[in-house]
Amino acid sequence: LWNVKVDHGHVEQVIVNLVVNASDAMPKGGKLTIETKNLVLDNEHIQVDPDITAGSYVMIAVSDTGVGMQEEVRARIFEPFFTTKEAGRGTGLGLSTIYGIVKQSNGHITVESEIGTGTTFKIYLPRASGKIEQMVQKQSTTEMPHGNETILVVEDEQTVRTLAVKTLKKLGYTILHAENGGAAFAMCRNREKPVDLIVTDVVMPEMSGSEFVEHVRGFWPDVKVLYMSGYSFDGIVNEGTLDREFPYLRKPFRLPELAQKIREVLDE
Repeated sequence: LWNVKVDHGHVEQVIVNLVVNASDAMPKGGKLTIETKNLVLDNEHIQVDPDITAGSYVMIAVSDTGVGMQEEVRARIFEPFFTTKEAGRGTGLGLSTIYGIVKQSNGHITVESEIGTGTTFKIYLPRASGKIEQMVQKQSTTEMPHGNETILVVEDEQTVRTLAVKTLKKLGYTILHAENGGAAFAMCRNREKPVDLIVTDVVMPEMSGSEFVEHVRGFWPDVKVLYMSGYSFDGIVNEGTLDREFPYLRKPFRLPELAQKIREVLDE
């Protein structure tokens, strides 16, 4: 837990995503280091990097001893859909989502990398004033609706999937999960009874969320669906990827928002 002006669920999402990327960068093993410290960034820092605003920050650094990145890769890693992973292993939205969370929180992110040596991501998040004990109490009293239904989570970004699954299990739901539409379809095909709700990303490699749902509705015509995406709802609709009538949740989302939206769809 950090004394920052950011939803702690978003902080967890950022760290988990960076840890997953670090793991992918060390296929033969290596050393992963997570460092945190309080920092005051002054005018000297601003002169070095004009994107940084002076002030008090919590710095979170995630370092690996992996393969590292070439300069042309490092320069593009926060672009949506840019990925160096092989086909079917990701859409390239993980780091762009991190970038969005950090910037929406008035924070800053840097990356240092060297081929054969490793990579370090540093996140600077505005430090909150006040006692951390008060913040802990405020965070713990946030109520999220519970349930006992069966939910299938389909999401190719491991960080989003992991956080959603963990949260929904704590809220009492029975959770199935898959990393893409093909795996999810096979899972549904082999079930004797339908799930109560499908929560699926829209943009995924090989099979989109809407294509997956169309196939599933061949044998589960009435299954409820909640779509989620890093794109705006209007953008998804205008591209013809999704009909306007479907329930939709924009990423990145706070976990209470996910829990509330799921309850709304199930109770319709």
